[in-house]
Amino acid sequence: MTSLQEVFYTAIISALITLILGPMIIPVLRKMKFGQTVREEGPRTHLSKNGTPTMGGIIMIAAILLTTLTRAGGIQRDMMFALISIVGFGAIGFVDDYIKVVLKRSLGLRAYQKIIGQFALATALAIYQSQSSALGTSVIIPFLNTTIDLGVLYIPFIVFVTIATVNSVNLTDGLDGLASGVTMIVGVFFAVIAAHWGNTSIAIVSAALVGACLGFLKYNANPAQVFMGDTGSMALGGGIAAAAILMNISLIIPIVGGIYFAESLSVIIQVTSFKLTGKRVFKMSPLHHHFELEGWPETKVVLAFWATSVVLALVGFVAVI
Repeated sequence: MTSLQEVFYTAIISALITLILGPMIIPVLRKMKFGQTVREEGPRTHLSKNGTPTMGGIIMIAAILLTTLTRAGGIQRDMMFALISIVGFGAIGFVDDYIKVVLKRSLGLRAYQKIIGQFALATALAIYQSQSSALGTSVIIPFLNTTIDLGVLYIPFIVFVTIATVNSVNLTDGLDGLASGVTMIVGVFFAVIAAHWGNTSIAIVSAALVGACLGFLKYNANPAQVFMGDTGSMALGGGIAAAAILMNISLIIPIVGGIYFAESLSVIIQVTSFKLTGKRVFKMSPLHHHFELEGWPETKVVLAFWATSVVLALVGFVAVI
């Protein structure tokens, strides 16, 4: 069984690797002119961020891989699929970033191209879990200490959860330190639960993810020296989705990942409202931009979202323990 002490050490090692890689990779990104182009329709305070190096997610992916491979003492199947999810979704994000930043095509990958890649990875994860899990096609229902068998709906459901989670984390990455901080907190939840349940594979990967986010905050907190880009946000989303699915607690994501859920919901509400009525519910979506346009300093929004994530993680512990 993985102890909380081992989870702590794994997170610290991952954080240290991230801190070491940062000064090595960030100057390279800057030298190669991998700079972010900020949307002109966004908050005016963001215009000063133009040119900040992006695609920094490769730092976190490298740290997660190095930490996991050195701490695991052998790669188990669950661990392998969790890493495939992180690297695979990160690769899709990397291609998207490369097209936008290097090839100067502002839209990056077309929506259908992203969905094809995400669908393939999500389907592979869903099929694997349906065939290898002791619960089969059942998932745990939070708070009720019981399960529900989804049967033939299991694979479509897991594919939806995976893609929704990845893209929700991607939407959350809009302020300095926001996605990395929120995901660090969510990752702590999964690392602790995995350790408590004796799931060594997910405990180690989740702890490595937590450490990578913690170390990355050194360079990503306001004022950010580097952005994670889609490379990082999709990789983190893939890691969170895999952790939940491989422990059969995918239904916990809207709770502990409530910030992700709120960010996505704000976009859905905004688009739907504007198309149906021509009116906007929020000053801007995703949700974090609404608070900025309400006059909140960027750091206040980030801290408020972090604090909310801590509360939601505590609720999550009550829901599954």
